[in-house]
Amino acid sequence: MTTEDETRMHKLAEVEEAKVLMNEAMDWSVFRWLFEKHRVRETADRANAVLDKTNRALKTRWPDNLKAAYKELTGRHQNGSTNGIDPQIRLFVEKMKEADDAAHRARMTAEATFDEAERQLNTELAREGCRQAIHSWKLHEKAIRIAEGVPACIIARP
Repeated sequence: MTTEDETRMHKLAEVEEAKVLMNEAMDWSVFRWLFEKHRVRETADRANAVLDKTNRALKTRWPDNLKAAYKELTGRHQNGSTNGIDPQIRLFVEKMKEADDAAHRARMTAEATFDEAERQLNTELAREGCRQAIHSWKLHEKAIRIAEGVPACIIARP
């Protein structure tokens, strides 16, 4: 295993820790939630930060043409038409954007559910927030796997 692989595995261990805590938290009473909610939030924030950092790091290692296409197709760089993007690159970037967007939506849903659970002191909503958080991390991990799997035909292009 390379150092990069070891680093990635270590970072994702924080996500696994968060998943374990969320599964445990689904059985907590309202009083336990009151005392532990800060730990749940901090653990979730660490997991989200690690996933975001890993995703960004992978994308910085992409070939320049792929990075440019991603920026073009995600609307972060508007300097003309996207018609000139190679169809294979376009397909990969669209798949990547779809995965990123799904992970982001799931994360926002989980955070909103946790906010509402805290406002209402509602353990059932908190449990649902736990399920949603775990789902969002799985979607984010899926997006990372896609980012890691740049097709060789794209890497080999000038």
